[in-house]
Amino acid sequence: MGRLRLLRELGIELLRPSPKAGEARYGEPMLKMVRQLIESVNDTLKGQLHLEEHGGRTFEGVAVRVAQRILAMATAIWHNNKAGAPVPRSLVAYDH
Repeated sequence: MGRLRLLRELGIELLRPSPKAGEARYGEPMLKMVRQLIESVNDTLKGQLHLEEHGGRTFEGVAVRVAQRILAMATAIWHNNKAGAPVPRSLVAYDH
């Protein structure tokens, strides 16, 4: 319980989902939006960037491969935006 007290003293409040039978807790709508965002990012990383098949053997190797793929996706989105592509997040043109 000491950690929760320390967080409260620092002005940090943890957001948690409400129990199924209970009332909605403070901040729960925001928590749902953040969770959807995180799940969307995870789905993109696993789906479009194939991060589950990274091939890294060390922590550093995995980190480099993840960074490369995120940078490549950001570059493709930037290029699509500058080129006026109808769907800036589409990576179909770069999928070989």
